[in-house]
Amino acid sequence: MIGGMNRREFIQQAAAGAAILSSTGRLSAQTASDKLKVAVIGRTGRGNYGHNLDVVWKHFDQVRIVAVADEDEAGRRQAAERLGVTRQYADYREMLAKEKPHIVSIAPRWPDCHREMALACAEAGCHVLLEKPMCRSLDEADEIVAAFDRRGLKLAMAHQTRYSPTLDKIREFIEAGKLGDIVEIRGRGKEDHRGGGEDLMVLGVHIMDLMRALAGDPRWCSARVLADSRLVTREDVRDGNEGIGPIAGDEIHATYRFDKGIMGYFSTRRSKDGAGARYGVQIFGTKGVLAMTMSALPTVKVLESVTWSPEPGGPNWTVFASTTEPEPAKEAFGNRLIVEDLIRAIQTGGQTQCGPRDGRWTIEMIMAAYESHRLNRPVDLPLENRKHPLSLL
Repeated sequence: MIGGMNRREFIQQAAAGAAILSSTGRLSAQTASDKLKVAVIGRTGRGNYGHNLDVVWKHFDQVRIVAVADEDEAGRRQAAERLGVTRQYADYREMLAKEKPHIVSIAPRWPDCHREMALACAEAGCHVLLEKPMCRSLDEADEIVAAFDRRGLKLAMAHQTRYSPTLDKIREFIEAGKLGDIVEIRGRGKEDHRGGGEDLMVLGVHIMDLMRALAGDPRWCSARVLADSRLVTREDVRDGNEGIGPIAGDEIHATYRFDKGIMGYFSTRRSKDGAGARYGVQIFGTKGVLAMTMSALPTVKVLESVTWSPEPGGPNWTVFASTTEPEPAKEAFGNRLIVEDLIRAIQTGGQTQCGPRDGRWTIEMIMAAYESHRLNRPVDLPLENRKHPLSLL
């Protein structure tokens, strides 16, 4: 078992295992003619630049940031200054046509623009770094996957935990039988004022992605969506905040069946106390439990107990891996991991660790919860219905 690590030890280990960064914090330099041209799309006031998906490119010598697009004049000007570029556009389509970038950061956090922007980038022949959630519905996700497949382009989803070097060590730990046979994976949202439908879409995508990373594709889903402790109906459907599309419920409970008898559970409910500290995933095996936070530098703890609970004089929780990095530093580190992976995929022709199909699966699992509720029965995955289930209630 891995003991606790300080910041330097963890990052050194991550760099050695994944060839992440050199001692200067930058990847090796290339000549100007070899550099990949990067353009950034932001949307000030309506998703902004996401979780800093604009400035991450400044850490890589293989690329050259050439332009930024933002419909808001003040936001566009500030972004240009932040990125050190002079070419600015109010219309991202004009930027794509004139600058012909190799890679585009679709940075807005709000997903109502993701389909439109991703399809425009694919049409222009650009690889993409895409903020989460991927989009608002399965039919939109299908369009994005098809467009990037058709052009042979790479897309990397900004699900940071998927790229963490700690995740590989967790897989090795599980494959070595340290937890025994895996029987359950449990995840919860942050369950604050967003608890329910908004929590499911904004933060649930991270939980769904991590479940798949650990257990593979789910086979079916059974779920219930409630509002004020009653089953939701068409009258409860509303437009979510931040362009996330239709949502419903202040309480959602979803069960997923994976191969090898593994069951996955996701729950969220609105709570005045919130549950941010519980936001993450717990993996239950026949020999113990592993609990992890959501981050590129997660805190991971293990309880080696068949009863899944500490006992007097018996096993207690021990640290598998942790870091004292503050949240902004974790975010910056995670973004660099994603960009490095995207560049590798472009240069080698391989796949990104979290690509368009992975992004679509997170939406699939969310829509499955609503579809199961709509049909009042378990639903097989992938879903036959590709429309948003709440539009069919």
